[in-house]
Amino acid sequence: MPKVEVILTHPIVGLGAESDQVRVASGYARNFLLPQGLAISITDGNKRRLEALRKRRAEREAHDFNAMTELAKSLTKMTLIIAVKTGDDGKMFGSVTNGTIADELKKQFDVALDKRKIHIEKPIKGLGEHEVQMRLHAEVHTNLKVVINSTNPLPAPEAAAAVSTAPETEKRGKWRREAKGDIVAPTAEVKAERKARAAKA
Repeated sequence: MPKVEVILTHPIVGLGAESDQVRVASGYARNFLLPQGLAISITDGNKRRLEALRKRRAEREAHDFNAMTELAKSLTKMTLIIAVKTGDDGKMFGSVTNGTIADELKKQFDVALDKRKIHIEKPIKGLGEHEVQMRLHAEVHTNLKVVINSTNPLPAPEAAAAVSTAPETEKRGKWRREAKGDIVAPTAEVKAERKARAAKA
């Protein structure tokens, strides 16, 4: 398919920004870019518009840079808390992706951010605190603190330990109570233990 050169009047993802001179398929230019006002043909008259387009581009890029710089300052002070479902073993069902983080930023802080600006090497599959890199602009990077909690937290370790040692504690308690005289007649369990020790002696 033949190619033609056009001057972009608006930024187009994957193609270029305003004032860029690009080569595209003639049908794409004729049927979409030119009718939509996203590009203009290369003529002597249109070339004179380049200066105005370049000025508008510089202003837009400066505005984007300033806006992303301010956003970066805000993000560094935020803590995004995400609740997930986990199994009895504490493992997450599924994972947290950059799309999840973008949705939660919008929901919790009303921050609308393209998920492609949220950089994680692979989906997060563990509970706890994570540092997520935010690539807001070519020159503006920052980190966001993300805390992932379970909607059904596991019992505290202290409680589990108390349950596991309860029988032994109860056993020791019988001997202590007997030694203090709180129980006049030894229980059957205590008698059996004494008998076993006597047999060994």
